Amino acid sequence: MRSSAIDTVLAFMRAFREQDRAAAEALMHADFVFTSPQDDHLDRAAWLERCFPSADHFDTPGVTLQIVETDGIVLHRYEYVVHGKRHRNMEATRVVDGTVREVEVYFGGAV
Repeated sequence: MRSSAIDTVLAFMRAFREQDRAAAEALMHADFVFTSPQDDHLDRAAWLERCFPSADHFDTPGVTLQIVETDGIVLHRYEYVVHGKRHRNMEATRVVDGTVREVEVYFGGAV
C-alpha cells in the first residue's frame, strides 16, 4: 500500500509534467524549498518562475523506477529522456500536511 506522501509526490510531478500550475501550487507548502545541482534553495515563487515552465525540456515524461517513504522523506528514483539520451535522477521530498515542503534533486548521468 502506498503512503499518502508518495501519492502527493506523484501528483506534484504529474502537475509539473502536465503544466497544471493550479494543481502544483495547491500541492506546495507555503515554505516550499527546492534544491538541485543548478538551483540552491529556491523558494516557492522562484521555483514557479524558473523551474515550473521547463517541462518541455524533456523528450519524455519521467518514469518511476523506485519510490519509497522513509523517515518522513519520499525517495523517488526516475528516468527520463532529453535530446535522445536517457538520464536517471533521484529526489528526496519532504511532505508536510499533504503538501510538498522540500525537494532535493540529485542528477544522475546519461545511461
